[in-house]
Amino acid sequence: MFDIAPLFDTAPYGLARDAKETLYADALRALTAHHYGHCAPYRKMLDGLGFDAAKARLAADYPFLPVRLFKDMELKSVADGEVFKTMTSSGTGSQRLSKIFLDRATAANQTKALTKIVGDFIGKSRLPMLVIDSQGTVQSRHSFSARGAGILGFSMFGKDVTYALGPNMEIDFEVVKAFAEKHGQGPVLMFGFTFIVYLQFIKPLIESGRRLPLDNGILIHGGGWKKLIDAAIDNDTFKALLRDASGVSRVHNYYGMVEQTGSIFMECEEGHLHSSIYSDVIIRDNDFNPCPVGKQGLIELVSLLPGSYPGHVLLTEDVGTLEGEDDCPCGRKGRYFKVHGRIAKAEVRGCSDTFSRH
Repeated sequence: MFDIAPLFDTAPYGLARDAKETLYADALRALTAHHYGHCAPYRKMLDGLGFDAAKARLAADYPFLPVRLFKDMELKSVADGEVFKTMTSSGTGSQRLSKIFLDRATAANQTKALTKIVGDFIGKSRLPMLVIDSQGTVQSRHSFSARGAGILGFSMFGKDVTYALGPNMEIDFEVVKAFAEKHGQGPVLMFGFTFIVYLQFIKPLIESGRRLPLDNGILIHGGGWKKLIDAAIDNDTFKALLRDASGVSRVHNYYGMVEQTGSIFMECEEGHLHSSIYSDVIIRDNDFNPCPVGKQGLIELVSLLPGSYPGHVLLTEDVGTLEGEDDCPCGRKGRYFKVHGRIAKAEVRGCSDTFSRH
């Protein structure tokens, strides 16, 4: 089993290409062997593919699992008694949900990785935090859904955590105003899922003519872009509307999924989504060959965190483009990329899309 502990003493964006390839050659070999030996369905799939670990040199050489597979199968590499937490993806109606089984070690590593990644963008100090959601989201029986888990995970970076939305998912202007008056002079952390931030926070502020004094705010948000794009709200427009409504100009979108919790891809100051030392990204063409920089294809995500389930190499249902490696003007090492959206006819999935206004 790969020991990830030493990586938590390394800068999360500190490894250039050669060093990262060496790391991943060892890590993926160990992770794949672990899951092969402890997850019978995974072993059967690899045997069916005729995979030979001795021939794998790069991350792109390892077989991927379609992320949708976690909706159809319960895959775990630990005994039932070792399962500490079961995460589920968000879904609506009759949609099947992914089930991700975590042991204590994997859950702890996810938290450590998330702390290192986010800390690189907002610093190590806990900041007053405004959650653009309802407190009921984390108090319900779905608290370990992707959305509830996201709120709980990011709340560890905050203090005086305040929820901007009431029980009916409508903005509580008095609560938000009081938070801004109390903390607006210093840096504050704001977190929410993209579609909810726009529909339930930005839009009501603009329509009411109110403007919050949160010029020192930092917003981290993710998920739910499909509905915004349908409404002609792209990333730049989203940021401009947020700035007009609240003064917030530091905005970091993030890309990730419950199937690889912890190893999220944060948007840097230059607008690029970055892989960290805990993760990597590969873009594959229609024949599943790796794409060069600039060519659009399916997004494959690699993570060193999954120890309790075989989720270390996953093919998503999203389309993206690799934009570069080790040369982003922000100074962070690693690959960086752009997400264009879902593949045609892919099953709708997402954290914030599970909320609709009635």
